[in-house]
Amino acid sequence: MALKICPGDKLLRIESFPIVGNAPNGKKTLGWLGTATRIVLQRTSDNKKALSCRAAASSSWPASNAFLQKVTQNGASRKEDKSEPEHGLTQFQEVLDTQAASNGTTLEVSTSQMVSLHLPKPLSITDIGVLPPRETADLRVAYQGVPGAYSEAAAAKAYPRCEAVPCEQFEAAFSAVELWLVDRAVLPVENSLGGSIHRNYDLLLRHRLHIVGEVQLGIHHCLMGIPGVKKEELQRVVSHPQALAQCEQTLTKLGVTREAVDDTAGAAQFIAAHNLRDTGAVASARAAEIYGLEILMDGIQDDLDNVTRFLMLAREPVMPRTDRKFKTSIVFTLEEGPGVLFKALSVFALRDINLTKIESRPQRKRPLRVVDDSNNGSAKYFDYLFYIDFEASMADVRAQNALGHLQEFATFLRVLGSYPMDMSPMRA
Repeated sequence: MALKICPGDKLLRIESFPIVGNAPNGKKTLGWLGTATRIVLQRTSDNKKALSCRAAASSSWPASNAFLQKVTQNGASRKEDKSEPEHGLTQFQEVLDTQAASNGTTLEVSTSQMVSLHLPKPLSITDIGVLPPRETADLRVAYQGVPGAYSEAAAAKAYPRCEAVPCEQFEAAFSAVELWLVDRAVLPVENSLGGSIHRNYDLLLRHRLHIVGEVQLGIHHCLMGIPGVKKEELQRVVSHPQALAQCEQTLTKLGVTREAVDDTAGAAQFIAAHNLRDTGAVASARAAEIYGLEILMDGIQDDLDNVTRFLMLAREPVMPRTDRKFKTSIVFTLEEGPGVLFKALSVFALRDINLTKIESRPQRKRPLRVVDDSNNGSAKYFDYLFYIDFEASMADVRAQNALGHLQEFATFLRVLGSYPMDMSPMRA
């Protein structure tokens, strides 16, 4: 769907409104199918008439559509002050004036171009330092990447109807929660094929946030390109390194060059912004929808059982309970010696507590330890941090006794969070 623009056309307003649809109970419900955006133009040939074009927003991605609603909300708050132009209208009008003038006749603006004008700019560490905290009635959830990223999908699954806030780096998402710019962060910690995301384990220790939940998301990769381009015409494919590795067989058959970038949706955004007809991207179907790309191949991952686990982070912990399945995450260090790790793990086995994950990371401030254990000289060992997840709530006496036992010989122990296990079905 596209909107035809003539030279001199004036943009009157951008409107957002709910769509009526059938809810699961069979009743027609206002807003059930999400929201739509209406672009209203005034033709120069007849000032008494206006042409409107509607661009429907996806119903299953409310977190992504929050920015569309903000366009209308911002405009409504400024109606009384006519002297202040709306940023979205001004920006869109500049695009219309420039492109229509250069074209001379008419041009078409796709709905993806309309949406991209209002995509939120990802927060960076620099932005975090200068932006003041902002109050909002909606739950704001930070994620790493740009709109269309799998992390955004995880945020939408974890907190339906939230306002998803993109961040350039993982650390920016942590800082955004600490500085009250957002309420939560949803960040990946491990993938069933690629393993752990070590950077986020390091950040969990550096920041004082609490794990308040987890969400598991099935990853479904698509190959996409500029509309009209065939997959045989592609010379290279860009995406996140893990996404490229997970689609190794398909990309090898295509015989394309692979280039790594920071994230999957960012790859889609890049080729759309630069109109790269010889380049494809591996990303989600949502990314193709947002950036106006065409899906050339669907489900190109080598292994269909591709799942990423995300953690939900907050400033305050949740109250542990025993009436549902909980998981607890801890980090600790031990003295060097024979059987010390065995003793640490046995405190859980003795109490029939199931361990679901163990991860070791060298300590950054003191990675090496020198021990005089031979007559010929000294031996050097890595000083490790051990991250463990186990199936028990901190309200469970077994968990309390296990950690009390562990504390007897651990040199450091910290509970990162005790939170409900994700028992929901996975979806991409």
